[in-house]
Amino acid sequence: MAQESPKNSAAEIPVTSNGQLEDSHEHSFNRDLKRSLPVGLGLSETKITSHGFDSTKEGVIEAGPFPSQGGRAQQKSGPVVLADEVKNPAMEKLELVRKWSLNTYKCTRQIISEKLGRGSRTVDLELEAQIDILRDNKKKYENILRLAQTLSTQLFQMVHTQRQLGDAFADLSLKSLELHEEFGYNADTQKLLAKNGETLLGAINFFIASVNTLVNKTIEDTLLTVKQYESARIEYDAYRTDLEELNLGPRDANTLPKIEQSQQLFQQHKEKYDKMRNDVSVKLKFLEENKVKVLHNQLVLFHNAIAAYFAGNQKQLEQTLKQFHIKLKTPGADAPSWLEEQ
Repeated sequence: MAQESPKNSAAEIPVTSNGQLEDSHEHSFNRDLKRSLPVGLGLSETKITSHGFDSTKEGVIEAGPFPSQGGRAQQKSGPVVLADEVKNPAMEKLELVRKWSLNTYKCTRQIISEKLGRGSRTVDLELEAQIDILRDNKKKYENILRLAQTLSTQLFQMVHTQRQLGDAFADLSLKSLELHEEFGYNADTQKLLAKNGETLLGAINFFIASVNTLVNKTIEDTLLTVKQYESARIEYDAYRTDLEELNLGPRDANTLPKIEQSQQLFQQHKEKYDKMRNDVSVKLKFLEENKVKVLHNQLVLFHNAIAAYFAGNQKQLEQTLKQFHIKLKTPGADAPSWLEEQ
């Protein structure tokens, strides 16, 4: 009967919402507990271990003279705390490798399934049509770029030859008195053609540099985002297929956690896919605006420079370069002139 007294007192202890004793009842509880303990056992030598509300025990009093029992209680709770707070870096890396391998497997399976015509794929018809047009245009712009580079090389060779021919005529004009005027006219003509050729060469090289930036930097950057979008689409379809297959199967205690996890992974990849699709749409829009502006200016430059050169209109040719802020550097004897954009 002496042992029931502390139990009844413990049962009447009010607790707060977090399971701790209310301060207003602490002293009365200690006083009742002292009265109920055997003689010779002080309150300082006891330890109270509380349990949750669901426990059948309302309170356990452990006496001080039994430290081994208290030690075992601490050993049981110790490893649990450490496992939650301390993470093994090696295990984290292993988990990352496992997730990467699983993701790679799922994506590879999805790609093979699509190529074999067995799996379904998500298609954004409008966006993919724009991507196809961009890739086709890139090939055509690359062809124009190659042809313009060839024209530049050939024009440089012609200008170099005209300059040498003009020097040869000028030399003969000085040494052949009977043909002084004839050699002189030809020397002036070839030198003028070489000068105009240098100006035209500057315009063509400026055209090449601008189109090269558009094709190999601006368009290439957009196509890199397109590749990321396509990878996100494959991942999205792979996890969508997994979720669909699980939903077609039985729903029990074993499969429900898998379905829930699959649903979470599917949602993550859906959000990534939607984001990448939006990024591609925005980049395609800005690329189209930039492409029209750049090509409009460069095509006008190319046309006006070619027309002025072959019409022999030196003034118009020089005015074209000023219009597009192109400054020629003085060419060397054996090197083509090159341009700087102001």
